[in-house]
Amino acid sequence: MHDATIRIKAEGLSKTFVLHNQGGARIEAFRDLSLSVGRGRCLALHGPSGAGKSTLLKSLYANYKPDAGSVLVRHGDAIVDLPKVSPRAVLQVRKTTLGYVSQFLRVIPRVSVLDIVAGGLAADGVERGEALRRAGAMLLRLGIREKMWGLSPKTFSGGEQQRVNIARGFVRNYPILLLDEPTASLDAANREIAVKLILEAKARGAAIIGIFHDDAVREAVADEVFIMKGNGEKTTI
Repeated sequence: MHDATIRIKAEGLSKTFVLHNQGGARIEAFRDLSLSVGRGRCLALHGPSGAGKSTLLKSLYANYKPDAGSVLVRHGDAIVDLPKVSPRAVLQVRKTTLGYVSQFLRVIPRVSVLDIVAGGLAADGVERGEALRRAGAMLLRLGIREKMWGLSPKTFSGGEQQRVNIARGFVRNYPILLLDEPTASLDAANREIAVKLILEAKARGAAIIGIFHDDAVREAVADEVFIMKGNGEKTTI
């Protein structure tokens, strides 16, 4: 990546799934896909269900290994090609550079909400008291009341769990954020808060790639829209 403002870049990315329990049928998610996102920019992935949007996000996060192509991430002073490095190196990139907010909250049972949100800050070396303070402030901003902080989010509603998910992703200042329908389970007031968090992340220079099925959210945060048509096709507007 010669442009120093580019934070994440995919080049010639392709992914096909082989269904071994269905006679080896092959489903192409996307092929020869390229995109890049720079500092303070948000690229929205858009297209019908099944077009490969979530698969692309998971490939960018190195949850899926692409069949071909590169995912280049600016990690400190280095450029890391995620499909080609060790799992340990991927974890290091995720720790400080590449954040991910999924549609679903996956947590260790019996760990409290406050510890879930503060955990990443503690891993960054933030003193525990400060990590808890910042986590609490983010939870309050998203309407998670203090009396709920000591509970496991397993008992929370879908919308409450998603707000915890957003708090965990946005409490840390990741240079790159991948967002998979972060507002899908939220009411109007909390969608507005999520939009503000995304805009604030952009303002501090984060590069964001997201899936936003809510048209108003997409229009509020996206600088560019990358349309995926399915069957490997894509275009950009």
